[in-house]
Amino acid sequence: MSEGVIGLLGIALLLVLLALRIPVALTMFIVGFIGISILSSPTSALNLLASESFTLASHAELIVIPLFILMGNVATTTGLSRQLYNAAYATIGAIKGGLASATVIGCAGFAALSGSSVAAALTMGKVSLSEMERFNYSPKLSTGAVAAGGTLGILIPPSTGFVIYAILTEQSIGRLFLAGVLPGLLLLGLFLLAISALCAFREEYGPRGPSTTLREKVRASVQATPILGIIVVTIGGIYGGVFSPMEASAVGAGIVIVYGFLTRTLSVQSLWGATKDSIVTTSTVMLILIGAHIFNPFLALSHIPEFVGHFLASMGLSAMGTLILILAIYLVLGCFLEGFAMLVLTLPIFFPVIMQLGIDPVWFGVLVVLTLEMGLISPPVGINVFIVKSVAREVPLGTIFIGVIPFWIMMIIAIAILLMFPSISLILPNTMIS
Repeated sequence: MSEGVIGLLGIALLLVLLALRIPVALTMFIVGFIGISILSSPTSALNLLASESFTLASHAELIVIPLFILMGNVATTTGLSRQLYNAAYATIGAIKGGLASATVIGCAGFAALSGSSVAAALTMGKVSLSEMERFNYSPKLSTGAVAAGGTLGILIPPSTGFVIYAILTEQSIGRLFLAGVLPGLLLLGLFLLAISALCAFREEYGPRGPSTTLREKVRASVQATPILGIIVVTIGGIYGGVFSPMEASAVGAGIVIVYGFLTRTLSVQSLWGATKDSIVTTSTVMLILIGAHIFNPFLALSHIPEFVGHFLASMGLSAMGTLILILAIYLVLGCFLEGFAMLVLTLPIFFPVIMQLGIDPVWFGVLVVLTLEMGLISPPVGINVFIVKSVAREVPLGTIFIGVIPFWIMMIIAIAILLMFPSISLILPNTMIS
C-alpha cells in the first residue's frame, strides 16, 4: 500500500471519528499515532508523542492564550462588558436599530479583551437580548446581531485564532494581531451598515429606543472609561511597540484583576472561578495544538500536502484563483467543522501551497480567520448560533439562522474587499513591525 493511500485512509478515518463526535484532539492523536507507526515505526510515534507535547508546551508565545482568556473572564465577572454596552446603548440607542448596533459595538469591545467569539456572544447575549426584547426588536435582528457580533472575537486582536495560526505556521503573533485591526473595524462597520439598512426598510425590526440626555450619555461614557483604557493599554501597547503580545496579555490581565479588587466587583472566590474557566478553555486549546503536531508529521510522511499542491498547480489557476478556491473550501468546511479544527487539519495542506505561490502569509492568515468567522454562524454547526439559542431559548433555531444571513453576506463583502486591497491587512504590521 502506497504512502498516499495510507494518508487518504487516515484522513477518511479522521472524518469518521469526527462524525462520531470523538473530540478533535483525541481524533488527531489516534490517527496521527497509527499513521506514523505504519509509515515509520511505533517507536518513532511514541518518541514524537513525547517530544512534541513537551516542545509545544514550552512555547513562550502560548502564554497569551490563558492570560487573554483570563482577562476576558474577569472582565465579565467585574461587569466591564456591561459598562461598554451601556455606553454604546446611551449613545446610539435612540436611533433605528440602535440597540442592535450597540450590541455589535459591545461585542467588538469585548472581543478586544477576551479574544473569544463564544465568550463575546454569550456575554453580550446575556446583557443585550433582554433589552432588545423589552423594546420589541425582531428576534431575527436581535439574535442575529449577537451571534454575528460575537464572531468579531476571532478577528479583532487579541485573537485566539491568530495565535493558533501563528503557532502552526511559525508566523509573528504581533504582526497577525496588527493585521487584524483594520479588517476587524471594516467588518464592524459593515455589520452596522447591515443593521441600518434592515431597519430603514423594516422599521419594526429595530424600533427607536428611549432618548437619553447629554448628562446620561456622559455618565455612561465615563463608566466605560476603565474598559476602554484597558483596551488602549493592551492593544495600543502592542501597536506602539511598548509591549510584546505576551507582555500585553500579562499587563491586561493584571490591570483587570487589580481593577476588580479596587472596585470590589471581584472577590477571591469569583477570581478563582474565572481562573478555573480559563484553565479549562486553555487546556482544550493546548490539547488540540498537541494533537495537530502529532497529525501533521503523519501528513508529511504520506506526502498528502505535496499531492494537493501538484493538483492545484495542474488546474492552471493563477495565484489569486488558487487563493479564492482555498477560501471556498474553507467556507464549505465551515458548515461542518469547528474553526480551530479546520485550522489544525487544513493548514499543513494549504500553507505550503500558499508559500509556493508567493502569497503573503499574514494576509492569508487574516483571510482564513475571517472565513473561520463565517463558520461560526453557518448551518448546521454554527456554534455562535447555538450559544445565542442557549440564552434566547424561546427563539426557534431557524429564526436565528435567518437573522444571521445579512451579516453573513457582509462577511462575504469583507473578504472581497480584503482580496482586492491586501494593504488593509498589511499596512499596520508592515509599518509598525519591521
